[in-house]
Amino acid sequence: MSIKSEKGYRFKKEGVNILKNKQSLGKSGEQFAARLIINSGLSTVNLNYRCPKGEMDIIARDGETLVFIEVRTRRSSFRGWGEESITQQKAKRLRDIASYYVLQQGYTNWPSLRFDVIAIRWISDNPDSVWIQAAI
Repeated sequence: MSIKSEKGYRFKKEGVNILKNKQSLGKSGEQFAARLIINSGLSTVNLNYRCPKGEMDIIARDGETLVFIEVRTRRSSFRGWGEESITQQKAKRLRDIASYYVLQQGYTNWPSLRFDVIAIRWISDNPDSVWIQAAI
């Protein structure tokens, strides 16, 4: 498992308070994470993939490895930071979604899979992120 931390990114949407509600905070966090992934050299395959098993925030490719990424954005640690919020039930759901995706895409050989968590602490205009690779 490796952890990357990013600080100091400025992120503002003109005319929109990104911290106004849970949905806009989550969407902004996913956009921030997608940029972070691209800047790190991974290629995005799918954003907000939905299937009967649930939703995967980001599916990316790191070389030959498919990377399934859960993004957790928090304004405070009141209920724990994002990286602390992945339960065993959530981890199982993410694995189920990944299995569904691989089968749906018709891979003839099961690809190498990795499950990452990007936790974003969005307390001010400068969100901080912690990227935990192989978190699950």
